[in-house]
Amino acid sequence: MPRQLGDLEDAVMTRVWQWNRPVTVREVLEDLQQERSIAYTTVMTVMDNLHQKGWVRREVDGRAYRYTAVSTRAAYSAALMNEAWSRSDNPAAALVAFFGMMSAEQREALQDAMRIVQPGLSVTPEPPSGEPAGAATGEPAGEAAGDPADGAAPEAGR
Repeated sequence: MPRQLGDLEDAVMTRVWQWNRPVTVREVLEDLQQERSIAYTTVMTVMDNLHQKGWVRREVDGRAYRYTAVSTRAAYSAALMNEAWSRSDNPAAALVAFFGMMSAEQREALQDAMRIVQPGLSVTPEPPSGEPAGAATGEPAGEAAGDPADGAAPEAGR
Protein backbone atom coordinates (compact mmCIF):
# COMPACT_ATOMS: atom_id res chain seq x y z
CA MET A 1 0.00 0.00 0.00
CA PRO A 2 1.55 3.35 -0.99
CA ARG A 3 2.12 5.95 1.69
CA GLN A 4 -0.33 8.82 1.75
CA LEU A 5 0.84 12.41 1.50
CA GLY A 6 -0.57 12.98 5.00
CA ASP A 7 1.81 10.31 6.33
CA LEU A 8 4.76 12.14 4.81
CA GLU A 9 3.51 15.47 6.13
CA ASP A 10 3.28 13.89 9.57
CA ALA A 11 6.80 12.45 9.28
CA VAL A 12 8.17 15.88 8.31
CA MET A 13 6.28 17.68 11.07
CA THR A 14 7.44 15.09 13.62
CA ARG A 15 11.04 15.99 12.85
CA VAL A 16 10.37 19.72 13.01
CA TRP A 17 8.77 19.29 16.46
CA GLN A 18 11.43 16.88 17.75
CA TRP A 19 14.35 19.04 16.71
CA ASN A 20 12.63 22.20 18.02
CA ARG A 21 14.77 24.48 15.87
CA PRO A 22 14.71 25.84 12.32
CA VAL A 23 15.38 22.98 9.87
CA THR A 24 16.26 22.74 6.19
CA VAL A 25 14.80 20.47 3.55
CA ARG A 26 18.21 18.75 3.31
CA GLU A 27 18.24 17.91 7.06
CA VAL A 28 14.74 16.46 6.92
CA LEU A 29 15.55 14.56 3.73
CA GLU A 30 18.67 12.97 5.20
CA ASP A 31 16.76 11.85 8.28
CA LEU A 32 13.83 10.47 6.26
CA GLN A 33 16.23 8.58 3.96
CA GLN A 34 17.29 6.46 6.95
CA GLU A 35 13.80 4.91 6.80
CA ARG A 36 12.89 5.06 3.10
CA SER A 37 13.98 6.15 -0.32
CA ILE A 38 12.68 9.64 -1.03
CA ALA A 39 13.57 12.48 -3.38
CA TYR A 40 14.70 15.94 -2.32
CA THR A 41 11.96 17.52 -4.44
CA THR A 42 9.31 15.46 -2.66
CA VAL A 43 10.42 16.69 0.76
CA MET A 44 10.71 20.24 -0.59
CA THR A 45 7.15 20.06 -1.95
CA VAL A 46 5.78 18.69 1.33
CA MET A 47 7.51 21.42 3.34
CA ASP A 48 6.21 24.07 0.93
CA ASN A 49 2.70 22.61 1.30
CA LEU A 50 3.04 22.75 5.09
CA HIS A 51 4.10 26.38 4.75
CA GLN A 52 1.11 27.15 2.50
CA LYS A 53 -1.21 25.49 5.05
CA GLY A 54 0.28 27.61 7.83
CA TRP A 55 1.85 24.79 9.84
CA VAL A 56 5.43 26.02 9.40
CA ARG A 57 6.98 29.40 8.76
CA ARG A 58 10.13 29.79 6.75
CA GLU A 59 13.02 32.18 6.58
CA VAL A 60 15.61 32.48 3.85
CA ASP A 61 19.06 31.21 4.81
CA GLY A 62 21.43 31.61 1.88
CA ARG A 63 19.93 29.66 -1.02
CA ALA A 64 17.65 27.59 1.20
CA TYR A 65 14.78 28.05 3.61
CA ARG A 66 14.78 27.16 7.28
CA TYR A 67 11.40 25.95 8.52
CA THR A 68 9.98 26.28 12.05
CA ALA A 69 6.76 24.84 13.46
CA VAL A 70 4.02 27.39 14.01
CA SER A 71 1.91 25.25 16.34
CA THR A 72 2.04 22.23 18.61
CA ARG A 73 1.58 18.60 17.67
CA ALA A 74 -1.70 18.56 19.64
CA ALA A 75 -3.11 21.47 17.61
CA TYR A 76 -1.96 19.81 14.38
CA SER A 77 -3.62 16.51 15.33
CA ALA A 78 -6.82 18.31 16.29
CA ALA A 79 -6.91 20.14 12.97
CA LEU A 80 -6.43 16.88 11.06
CA MET A 81 -9.28 15.24 12.98
CA ASN A 82 -11.51 18.26 12.41
CA GLU A 83 -10.70 18.31 8.70
CA ALA A 84 -11.54 14.61 8.33
CA TRP A 85 -14.75 14.98 10.36
CA SER A 86 -15.91 18.03 8.42
CA ARG A 87 -15.62 16.12 5.13
CA SER A 88 -18.22 13.57 6.24
CA ASP A 89 -21.69 13.75 4.76
CA ASN A 90 -22.97 12.48 8.13
CA PRO A 91 -20.81 13.96 10.91
CA ALA A 92 -22.80 12.33 13.73
CA ALA A 93 -22.36 8.86 12.20
CA ALA A 94 -18.66 9.56 11.65
CA LEU A 95 -18.27 10.45 15.34
CA VAL A 96 -20.15 7.33 16.44
CA ALA A 97 -17.88 5.20 14.26
CA PHE A 98 -14.78 7.02 15.54
CA PHE A 99 -15.80 6.60 19.18
CA GLY A 100 -16.45 2.92 18.50
CA MET A 101 -12.84 2.52 17.37
CA MET A 102 -11.44 4.06 20.56
CA SER A 103 -9.66 2.05 23.21
CA ALA A 104 -10.71 2.35 26.85
CA GLU A 105 -7.74 4.67 27.45
CA GLN A 106 -8.77 6.90 24.52
CA ARG A 107 -12.35 7.09 25.78
CA GLU A 108 -11.05 8.08 29.20
CA ALA A 109 -8.87 10.78 27.59
CA LEU A 110 -11.95 12.01 25.70
CA GLN A 111 -13.94 12.24 28.93
CA ASP A 112 -11.06 14.15 30.57
CA ALA A 113 -10.91 16.53 27.60
CA MET A 114 -14.66 17.13 27.72
CA ARG A 115 -14.40 18.05 31.40
CA ILE A 116 -11.76 20.65 30.49
CA VAL A 117 -13.73 22.07 27.56
CA GLN A 118 -17.04 22.06 29.42
CA PRO A 119 -16.35 22.52 33.15
CA GLY A 120 -19.11 21.03 35.24
CA LEU A 121 -19.96 18.44 32.60
CA SER A 122 -20.96 15.24 34.29
CA VAL A 123 -19.95 12.24 32.26
CA THR A 124 -22.58 9.59 32.83
CA PRO A 125 -21.13 6.11 33.31
CA GLU A 126 -22.39 3.39 31.00
CA PRO A 127 -25.47 1.68 32.48
CA PRO A 128 -25.09 -1.90 33.68
CA SER A 129 -25.74 -4.49 31.00
CA GLY A 130 -29.42 -4.85 30.19
CA GLU A 131 -30.50 -1.47 31.54
CA PRO A 132 -31.67 1.20 29.09
CA ALA A 133 -29.58 4.35 28.86
CA GLY A 134 -30.55 6.73 31.64
CA ALA A 135 -31.86 4.00 33.95
CA ALA A 136 -28.88 4.38 36.28
CA THR A 137 -29.46 8.13 36.60
CA GLY A 138 -33.24 8.22 36.32
CA GLU A 139 -33.03 10.44 33.22
CA PRO A 140 -34.88 9.69 30.00
CA ALA A 141 -32.77 7.68 27.54
CA GLY A 142 -32.06 10.50 25.08
CA GLU A 143 -31.14 13.03 27.75
CA ALA A 144 -28.71 10.83 29.68
CA ALA A 145 -26.09 11.16 26.97
CA GLY A 146 -26.91 14.80 26.23
CA ASP A 147 -28.66 13.88 22.97
CA PRO A 148 -32.14 14.99 22.01
CA ALA A 149 -34.71 12.31 22.78
CA ASP A 150 -35.50 11.87 19.09
CA GLY A 151 -31.97 10.58 18.46
CA ALA A 152 -30.97 13.49 16.22
CA ALA A 153 -27.32 14.46 16.19
CA PRO A 154 -26.38 17.24 18.62
CA GLU A 155 -25.53 20.59 17.10
CA ALA A 156 -21.85 21.41 16.71
CA GLY A 157 -20.55 23.70 19.42
CA ARG A 158 -22.91 22.42 22.07
